[in-house]
This record gives sequence, C-alpha cells and structure tokens, in this order.
Amino acid sequence: MNDLPLDLPAVLPDSRAIRQRSWIKRMLPTTMFGRSLLLIVMPLIIVQIVSAWAFYARHWETMSRRLSADVAGDIGVTIEAMKFVAGDADLTKLLEQASLRTEISFSFDKNASLPPLAPGDGSGAEEQLRIAVENRLGALSQTETLNNSSDFLVRVPVQGGGVLSAVVSRKRLTTPTTYIFILWMIGSSLVLLIVAAIFLRNQVKSLRRLAVAAEGFGKGRPVAFSKIEGALEVRQAAVAFIQMRDRIQRQIRQRTEMLAGVSHDLRTPLTRMKLELELLGDNPIVAELKSDVIEMERLVQLYLDFARGEGTETPVETDIAPLIADLAATMRRQGTELSLDQPAELVVPIRPNALRRCLGNLIANGARYGTHVWLTSRAVDDGVDILVDDDGPGIPANERDHVFQPFIRLDSSRNPSTGGIGLGLTIARDVARSHGGDVRLETSPQGGLRARVHLPK
Repeated sequence: MNDLPLDLPAVLPDSRAIRQRSWIKRMLPTTMFGRSLLLIVMPLIIVQIVSAWAFYARHWETMSRRLSADVAGDIGVTIEAMKFVAGDADLTKLLEQASLRTEISFSFDKNASLPPLAPGDGSGAEEQLRIAVENRLGALSQTETLNNSSDFLVRVPVQGGGVLSAVVSRKRLTTPTTYIFILWMIGSSLVLLIVAAIFLRNQVKSLRRLAVAAEGFGKGRPVAFSKIEGALEVRQAAVAFIQMRDRIQRQIRQRTEMLAGVSHDLRTPLTRMKLELELLGDNPIVAELKSDVIEMERLVQLYLDFARGEGTETPVETDIAPLIADLAATMRRQGTELSLDQPAELVVPIRPNALRRCLGNLIANGARYGTHVWLTSRAVDDGVDILVDDDGPGIPANERDHVFQPFIRLDSSRNPSTGGIGLGLTIARDVARSHGGDVRLETSPQGGLRARVHLPK
C-alpha cells in the first residue's frame, strides 16, 4: 500500500491567472459543507437583493404615491367644503367632522398667509406628500415634519384668505406590507438555510467518515468501517472502499501465508546443508562453503523482508524515543560510530519491528559509506521526522529517486560485501509509506547524505 507520487502537469498557467485563482480560493470555503452551503446561500441572497430592488422598491414608491394622493384628496375635499360654510361656527364644526372621518387634524387661520416658497427639497414620504398636494390642489403648499413626532404638517393657502393647516399621521402615508414581505422573505430563507445545513451536515458527515477511514487505511492502521450511509454516490463510494479494503487485506494475508511457506522451504535445505558441512570437518573448502551458506541465508532473509512489507504487525501508539535509543545502542555494539539527539518523548502510531528494520537499514547504509552516523529525531506539526546523516560521499541529486527501486545500486559491481544487493533503501521507503509517511534523501550538513523519515500522527 505504498503512496504513489502524483505527476504534476508540466504546463502551468500564467502568474496573473494564478494570482486571480488564489485570491478566489482564499475567499471561498475550503470544506465541502461550506461550499455546498454557499451554493444555496448565494442564490438566496441574489434573489432577495433583486426582489427588494426591483419589486419592493417600486411597490414602496407606488404605495407611497397613492397614499399621498388620498391624503391630498381629503385635504382638497375639505377645502372645497369650506366654500359652502357661512359662519365660523359651521366652519369649526366642518373641520371637526373632517378630522374625525379622515384621521387628519384640520385647523384654519383666516388671518395667516404663506410667504412665497421655493419647491421643497424634502425626501421620501414628505416629498411625495408635497408633490401630491401641489398636483391635486394646484397651489403652492408648505410641508414639513413635526419635531415632536413623526407626523407631517401641511399648510395650504385658501382662496379668499387664510391658511388651512393639516397634521397628517405617518400611518396615513406608509404601509407595513413591505416590511412584512421582507421579514417573511428573510425568515423563510433562514428556515430554508437551517434545514439545508442540517441535511448537508448529515451528507458531509458520512463522506467525512469515509475520508477518515480511507486515510487510516492508507496509513496501515486498522479500520473498522462497515456502516454505509448518505447519498447514493457516497454509498457507492463506501461500498467500493469496503470491497477494496477486503481485497487488499485478503491479498496481504495470502502473501504472508505464502511467504511463511517459502521461508520454511528455503531454510530447511540450508539448515541441512549447514549440518552436513559441520560433519565434513575443518578444511579451506568447507569454510568457503559455510561462508556461502551464511550469505545465502542473509540474502533469503533480505528477500523475505522486502516481499513481506508491512506483514501482519498491527500499528500501536508507541513512544519511539526508547525504540530509537535501543536501536542506536545495538548499532554501536556492532561497531557503528553513532551520535544520537532526540527529545525525551515522541509518541506516534507505528509498527515497532517494521520501524526498527527501516531505521536499521538507513543506519547501516550510512555506516557502510561513511565513518560516522548522526541520528536525530524531532516532532513536527503533522508527525515526527527522523534524520539519519552520514559523512560519506553522498548520492547525486538526480540519482536519489532512482536508488529506491529494488535491486538498484550505484556501485556497478554485484559483490554484496561492497554495498549490499540494493534492497535496503527500498525496504526503508516501503516501511515508511506503509505508515503513511515517506523517506526522502537530502544533502547532509555533515557533508554526506541525509535520509529523512517522516511518520504522520
């Protein structure tokens, strides 16, 4: 289950397109839930803006104009009725009746007059009322908003002298239907948004569970993912993942069983050969044969380690600091000059035996080509980095990916004593990738090669 690197396209867009796209990406949500919700919210917002501007604004203007025309009509009728009233008592009675029936407070001052006025510069309902009075009565009027209330005061000169004052309540000029419509529209949109968010969260939850299961399985961790839920496409993806997981686990199990048989079949004749050589006594020819048998056992073990890969070992949360310290002590006992630098605790999910094999191969390579090995481990944001440095000749940058292939050696000879058989780095990268990490080769500050092993959390 090695992680294969993706091939990036060779042709990249121009820098201006990259900047524009990156700016857009920074503004957009990064999660599927956020983007799906955005697909619902943006049309709602656009529809509300267009509706409020194209419909409600015109509706407000039309209703305000008609209500102002009705108020101007009531004032005009009152002025016309005043022509048929003879005495002050009748005029007072008329204005009281008009105020009662029109909800406009009328008063008349026969000695008052209005100075010449320029066209009003008011706005909104006040401006609509001024225009309606002038259009209906054909006379200049004075309209203003009262300071102590939200009502409007309209003064109209009456033919024959005097000024009729009318206090118009704001509710005669406005209607709450516009606000009610807007509130209903916003309220229904919020309800729709909440319902959509609940359904989207349920859909994304099942997809997120599938992603977590796939990530854990890719890191070689046990995944108990069996519940299939969500939309049809998500269910299909979950079924495909479960089938893939079962096929891979079955393949690993079959390969492990086969390797166990191969190991038994190969080691049995080698053991028999060793026993027969022991019975032959001591002579130079027998010593050479014993050396060949020992080398064959080592090669068989290397081949089995490479083919076994991650095996059946289960990842567990482990403090790798003691493991690395123990490995360093073992390598020192074998004659490796090694310096160790690491924190007191580094806990990550690993397969301990596989990790020992990975680091052991890297340290052995460093000791083979250099005189000293530096082993450093440190915590990073997404896991742990283990650095293996040496002071050897290093590897050219253009050959660093090539040496990870099986049985590839930069040394053209096939003598194992001069550089192994070309499986050490392959096994190391295979183990690291089975943990969801990787092994990269870099230039060491010690002058040789640096192997960086990254293990995710």
